[in-house]
Amino acid sequence: MILELENVGLSTITKALIVKTVNTLVEDIYALVKTKRVDKAVDAEAEIEKFGEAVKDLMRKEFTNRGPFDARKLRMSNIGKDDRYLWNHYNNVGPKEPMQPATLVKFLYGHLIEELLLFLTRLSGHSVTDEQKECEVDGIKGHMDCKIDGIVTDVKSASSYGFKKFKDATLAFDDPFGYIDQIKGYAHSEGDTKFGWLAMDKQNGHLTYLQYDLEDTQAPVHKVLEEDIVARVKHIKEVVKAKEPPEHCHETVPDGKSGNMKLAVGCSYCHFKFSCYPNLRIFAYSTGPKFLTEVKNEPKVPEIQGL
Repeated sequence: MILELENVGLSTITKALIVKTVNTLVEDIYALVKTKRVDKAVDAEAEIEKFGEAVKDLMRKEFTNRGPFDARKLRMSNIGKDDRYLWNHYNNVGPKEPMQPATLVKFLYGHLIEELLLFLTRLSGHSVTDEQKECEVDGIKGHMDCKIDGIVTDVKSASSYGFKKFKDATLAFDDPFGYIDQIKGYAHSEGDTKFGWLAMDKQNGHLTYLQYDLEDTQAPVHKVLEEDIVARVKHIKEVVKAKEPPEHCHETVPDGKSGNMKLAVGCSYCHFKFSCYPNLRIFAYSTGPKFLTEVKNEPKVPEIQGL
C-alpha cells in the first residue's frame, strides 16, 4: 500500500507509530493525574462511560446478582495456596473463621481501586484487552484480570508491606497468597511467558509495575519461577483427594522472649487456623491480635474468645 503523505505532518506519523509498553505505564499514569491531559488517541467520554458501567457491574455482583457459589471448587485464584489450605478448602473442613465486616469492606474498595487503575491505564494511552477472559490449566479454570500492552496482568491493591514486594521485585520469594502460580496459570493458558502486576499501595497511592519473564534464565527469581504450572495443578488434584491433610503450611514461631509460641504470619490470616490449631488462643495487643498456639506465660492483655 502506498500512503499519501502530502497532508500528513511528520509528528502525526511519528505518534501513530508509537506503541506504548508497560515499561512507561506508571509514569504515564502519574503524568495523567498530574496534568489532567488524556492521551489524544483516547476517547475520554467513552472511557468514562465504560468505567461507570464497570463500577455498576461490580456493585450488582456484590449486592444483587450473587448466585450459588461452590466453595469446594478449585480455581486458578487459589492454586498457589499451600497444600494444607487447599486440602481444608476442598474437603470443607471446619470450623472456619468468619469473614469480618471490616475485611469485607477492604475487599470491596480493593475491587474499586482495581477498576480505577484500569480506567487510568486506558486514559493514559495504554491498551487494556482480554478483561476477565477465561483461562484453563488441566481442567482448573479462572479469569485473568486483563492484558496491558499485550502482557498478562493482574491488578492489585496492597498494604504498604505487601506493596514493597511488588516494588522491590521480591514477590517470588515471599508469596503467601499464591499470586505467582495464579498468574502463571493465566499466562500458560495464553501461551505466554511474560506476566506482571500493576500494584497500588492503598495507604499512600504509590504505583508500580512488576514484570517477570519465565524465559529470563539469568534473573535472580528464575529458580523460584521455573516450576511447571501443569505439574503443580496435577499435584494439587492429588493432594486434595488424600484421606489425611498435609503438614502444616508454616511452623509456629516464638513470640519474642515470652516463651510462648504463635502462628506464623501466613497462618494468622488463614480462616482455617482454628481447624489446624483447635487450642489456639487470641490476645488483644495494641498492635493487633496475636494467635498463640502455646502459652507458658499468660499475657497481661485481654484474651479474645475465638469461634
